[in-house]
Amino acid sequence: MQLTFFSLGSGSCGNCYYLATESDAIIIDFGVGIRRFKKLMAEYGMKISKVRALLITHDHADHIKAAGKFSQEFAMPVYATPLVHEGMDKNWQTTVKIPMENRHNIQPDEPFQLGDFRITAFSLPHDASENVGYHIEVGDHRFTVMTDVGDVTDNVKHYIGESTHLILEANYDEEMLQQGRYPDILKVRIASGHGHLSNKKAAHALADNFHENLKDVWLCHLSEENNHPELARKTIETVLRSYGIIAGVDFNLEVLRRKIPTGPYVLNDK
Repeated sequence: MQLTFFSLGSGSCGNCYYLATESDAIIIDFGVGIRRFKKLMAEYGMKISKVRALLITHDHADHIKAAGKFSQEFAMPVYATPLVHEGMDKNWQTTVKIPMENRHNIQPDEPFQLGDFRITAFSLPHDASENVGYHIEVGDHRFTVMTDVGDVTDNVKHYIGESTHLILEANYDEEMLQQGRYPDILKVRIASGHGHLSNKKAAHALADNFHENLKDVWLCHLSEENNHPELARKTIETVLRSYGIIAGVDFNLEVLRRKIPTGPYVLNDK
């Protein structure tokens, strides 16, 4: 089965991912503007009519900014944990809330089916009401999204080991963060176990849990202030090379752009 992945944005300015088979599609997070979303979908030939549902990882504005507008305009089901739904209602940055009839509750570690997609949410540490990653099974594809990850937990290790395609946060360079202009309280928050994942931590998580079935890795949610795409890539490549794992040979490595689309990528399961 063929799978198409398209990133419409990845970072603090807005996160939104589109994943599709020939007949079905899902969207993960909706932190981009609705007009921009529709424009990009049309430009890149992605079909909104195929979308079965919107999945939400957590309730921060850069992941939910236009979720309510999207759900309302397209009568779109929105799947999230009860705590994330509650957090979205309380988020003052989202003026249009998700209609009650479109809300669907899910629980971590309880798989559910949406069209071609078998989906399992799993808990990740982050300073939101609740934060989950998504492990999505389609044919032989095992596609995992892990964004806004405070630390390398057992779930992070497990789902790297289960994935054929992986979106993994590499938010900041540790030296850039410490020497940068952020206030100390924000630096502590980012580097805490409920903040974001650094390039080095992401690199070692990948290296320690790498396996031969992992085909694609996309680095996501890079900080504009405390990271750079080439720096993130170089850090990952250097650590993996020390383990004898070569990006571009043993797997494909890409960095998702913050403000512009990345992809689409057509993924084959053989």
